[in-house]
Amino acid sequence: MSHITSVQKWLADNNYDIAYISDFMDIQYFTGFSSDPVERVLALFIFPDKDPFIFAPALEVEAVKETGWKYPVFGYLDHEDAFAKIRDHIVDIAGTPQKWAIEKNNLTVEKFASLKKQFPNAEFTGNVTPFVEQLKLFKTPEEIKDLEIAGQWADKAFEIGFNALSKGQTEQDIVAEIEYQLKLQGIMHMSFDTLIQSGANAAEAHGAPRKTNIQPNQLCLFDLGVIYNGYISDATRTVAFGEVSQHAEDVYQVCLEAQLTAQAAAKPGITAAQLDKIARDIIEKAGYGEYFNHRLGHGMGQSEHEFPSIMAGNDLELQPGMCFSIEPGIYIPGDVGVRIEDCVHITENGAEPFTHTSKKLQVLPIK
Repeated sequence: MSHITSVQKWLADNNYDIAYISDFMDIQYFTGFSSDPVERVLALFIFPDKDPFIFAPALEVEAVKETGWKYPVFGYLDHEDAFAKIRDHIVDIAGTPQKWAIEKNNLTVEKFASLKKQFPNAEFTGNVTPFVEQLKLFKTPEEIKDLEIAGQWADKAFEIGFNALSKGQTEQDIVAEIEYQLKLQGIMHMSFDTLIQSGANAAEAHGAPRKTNIQPNQLCLFDLGVIYNGYISDATRTVAFGEVSQHAEDVYQVCLEAQLTAQAAAKPGITAAQLDKIARDIIEKAGYGEYFNHRLGHGMGQSEHEFPSIMAGNDLELQPGMCFSIEPGIYIPGDVGVRIEDCVHITENGAEPFTHTSKKLQVLPIK
C-alpha cells in the first residue's frame, strides 16, 4: 500500500472528505518532490476516492512533473490569489468538501484563514498529523538503504574533519573544509548546519562554530550529517586534539558508557522512556546528571527531528523499522562538553547503527 493510499483509507475510515498536507517535508515524503516554498504556497490535497493533486508556484510545476508525479499538478503566479485557485481546482474535482483534515502542527494562521475564507461552511476539525507521524515512523527497506548510504557519507565527513584539525584552523575553517570536500564528491546538502565545537565551546549543546583558533590538548566535538536521495544522516563524535586532561577523559568515558549501553539495549519491546533512563542513570551515577540536559534521542528519516522522542514520559514501545538517534551528552559550562551519537534502526533482535566511525576516544596528533 502506497503512502497516499494509506491516507485515502484513513480519510474514508474517519469520514473526512479531504486532507490538506502543508508541510513541505511531508509533501516530499508522499510525492518525491522536494522544495521549501518559503512564503509561497505548496500543498498536497488527498481525497478518499479521487486522485490527489499538488498545488505549487508556477515556477516549480515542471520540477514536480520531472519527479514522475503521475497525478495533476496545478500552478499559480505570484500576483494571483493562491487559495481562490485552490478552491476552483477542488470544486472541479470533488465539489465542496465539508469535513477537512489538516496538519495542525504546521498550517500557519494566515494560510488557515485564507482557506476558511474560500470554504466558509466547512469543518476543519480533523488533524492528519498524528497519522502521518505513524506512517513515517516505520521505514521501508528502501528507506533504510538510503539512510545507510547517508550514514556512510557522514563517516566520510568525520574522516575529512579529523584530518583537517590543526592549530592554525578555526572551528569555522573545519566546517568549510568538510562541506567543500563533500561537494567535490557530489554531496551538495548537509542535514543541518555542521557543528564543530572545541574546548569549553562544546559545553553549549546548541552552540555554533566560532572563528577562533582551535587550541591543542582539548576535546573537539563534531556533529554532522548529509542528505542522500532525500534521507539524512546525523551523528556526533568527540575527539581529543592532542593529549587532554584526565578530567576531560573521565567525562568522555562516562558519556561513552551511556551511549554504548543504551545502544546495546535498544530492541523491540523496550520503551523510549526506558531507553532514555538507561543512559541517564549512568551519567547521574557518575555525578554529571545535571549536565545531561536534553532527551536521549529523536526520530529521523527525511529530516533530523521526526517522531518519536526518546525521552522520559514516552511509553512508546520500540518496534522494527523505527529510526532514531541515541546521543547522550555531558556539558559542563566553561569547562568541557562531550556528545556521542549514532542514529539506529530497530531490527528484529536489536538495533543497527547507520554510522560506524569508532567511538573509542581518538587522540588526534597536533599539527
